[in-house]
Amino acid sequence: MFPVISRLVFLIALAFLAAYITFFNWGSDWAIAVGVLAMAIPLFITYMHLAHLRKHVFADDVDSMTLPSGFWEDMFVRLQRLIRGLKLELRSIDQQHSRFIEAFQASPNGIIMLDDQDQIEWCNAIAERFFGLNFKRDVLQRINFLIRRPEFIQYIYQRHFEEPLLLDRMGPGESLSLMLQIFPFGENRHLLLVQDVTDLQKADAMRRDFVANVSHEMRTPITVLIGFLETMQTLDLDKSQQHQYFELMMAQSKRMKSLVEDLLTLANLEANALPAPMQEIQIPTLMALLKNDAEALSKGHHKFQFHIESSHNLMGEEREIISACGNLVSNAIRYSPDTASISATWNVNKQGEGEFSVTDTGPGISSEHLSRLTERFYRVDRSRSRDTGGTGLGLAIVKHIASRHQGQLTIESTLGKGSTFKILFPRERVVSEKSKDA
Repeated sequence: MFPVISRLVFLIALAFLAAYITFFNWGSDWAIAVGVLAMAIPLFITYMHLAHLRKHVFADDVDSMTLPSGFWEDMFVRLQRLIRGLKLELRSIDQQHSRFIEAFQASPNGIIMLDDQDQIEWCNAIAERFFGLNFKRDVLQRINFLIRRPEFIQYIYQRHFEEPLLLDRMGPGESLSLMLQIFPFGENRHLLLVQDVTDLQKADAMRRDFVANVSHEMRTPITVLIGFLETMQTLDLDKSQQHQYFELMMAQSKRMKSLVEDLLTLANLEANALPAPMQEIQIPTLMALLKNDAEALSKGHHKFQFHIESSHNLMGEEREIISACGNLVSNAIRYSPDTASISATWNVNKQGEGEFSVTDTGPGISSEHLSRLTERFYRVDRSRSRDTGGTGLGLAIVKHIASRHQGQLTIESTLGKGSTFKILFPRERVVSEKSKDA
């Protein structure tokens, strides 16, 4: 402040001295003119500097403008430092804001920020997909005008945000289950968080179905056993009747044992995520075992053909491969009528993949059932499956064994003509001729 006043006093004194000298030499008129000119020159210089500053302010490049000399230089330097500092601070805030936005966009959950009127201030792309929103179009729209499900509108109206809300049939194709909850923050603002729980809901439904199916499958043989035991306790049966009842009880006991064994096998397969070991399996031995078991199960009611079209062997877990291939053959026997033809074939295709296929001339399967055949306890014909002794877990076991061997199970079927079940093994698990020779 004092340097400015001293400079002003100096300019006034200088103008007054020039006017005083002029007054004695040329009179009062010239003295006034010289005094005004002496004051006008610094004012003109000041105006020029201010105009220069105005130009750069409007161009937003004050921090890079050329500096004047003298008194104005110090002021312009300080102004440039101030503006550079503000720009750095704004740039840092903007970068931090962008990082927050990127983090929210990368979140797998939907995020919607609401103001004190429940209007949308911001939302991420996941929330747009969940609710069919468009942020540019829907910004500052009330959320209950856009999500018009009655339970959500009641949730907003009652303001009981302590518990989450589950909305089914949401998202693209109404195929998602969404769990949402609102959290207060700031000045009467709210954060709406949305999580896709579709897989959790499906897993929970599968768990309930699994428990119900196991209970149902176990209840039937247990009920039969209890009935036979009560009959034998209350009635005086002869030896032939007792023998018949014992045979029926043994059959039901074997059925429960088979179900428990299949459940344990499936549980072990699901718990073991490691690939199957690379142990060589002799295909001729495998096919011979399958043929013996098939003929014993069929009891001469079916026609069999077992073909080995390639001399390549297979690398894998022998016990699991026998179980998978045996399940396919036994299924063909159980679900094909008497006199039907069943063929099992081992081959290596043009891509070098191993193929084990089982083809039958049975009744075939409708196309709507094919995608669900590998589900646990799923049956096309429940009554017939029980009559033939199936547990409903065979194809689920085959699928998991194929997956553990980096392979896949494919199913082709035509109603009234038969079915083909095929396990494809990757070429890495097929033993080449050179390897065998070595």
